[in-house]
Amino acid sequence: MNKIFPSAAEALKDIVADGQLMAVGGFGLCGIPEALIAALRDTGVKNLTLISNNAGVDDFGLGLLLQTRQVKKMISSYVGENKEFERQYLAGELELDFTPQGTLAEKLRAGGAGIPAFFTKTGVGTIVADGKELRDFDGETYVMERSLVPDVALVKADVADRSGNLRFNLTARNFNPAAAMAGKICVVEVERIVATGELAPDGIHLPGIYVHRIVHNPSPEKRIEKLTTRDRKV
Repeated sequence: MNKIFPSAAEALKDIVADGQLMAVGGFGLCGIPEALIAALRDTGVKNLTLISNNAGVDDFGLGLLLQTRQVKKMISSYVGENKEFERQYLAGELELDFTPQGTLAEKLRAGGAGIPAFFTKTGVGTIVADGKELRDFDGETYVMERSLVPDVALVKADVADRSGNLRFNLTARNFNPAAAMAGKICVVEVERIVATGELAPDGIHLPGIYVHRIVHNPSPEKRIEKLTTRDRKV
């Protein structure tokens, strides 16, 4: 089975639709599937619910989809860097399921593992627990959280072999493996493609069984969210 597609647009054109639930890997701008996000924007699909740690910045990453009003709802942990995100939410134009970061990661991991729900202490006594089932275990109160199983997952990896086995680069791994495992269809954007068997088994971070489509993007922009420098004393 050939998993490699000639472009991000080709990889998405018959699997994305209005109203879908999608997971997008990345943390800030680190490890985001830049080409796939731009291609998703260009499809024109709308009323999307996006699962992502945050929404990038105003003019890059998932911020591109907020600009074009293609997003109905965000399931996120951190929303502080995107002014358009803030504006739309405060104006009542964007729904937000504000989710603690560890809970968000576990929602995706559980979804990929076939676990429909789990209990956690995180969020008990806050608005995070509003409307959710609470249960006591050993004298402590826990909130039940439902797992997430997105229709499509868009992820970024450093290297893929032709069978879809993936290796991520350092902290760019972040939410990408969990998103990939949870998605019913997983599309991965990679900087290098190698022959099947070239990756050492112990060097594979995610097995190819979770990956359905591969897009080669050898030169991503990799924009830095905030660059802080200091003068080096000689």
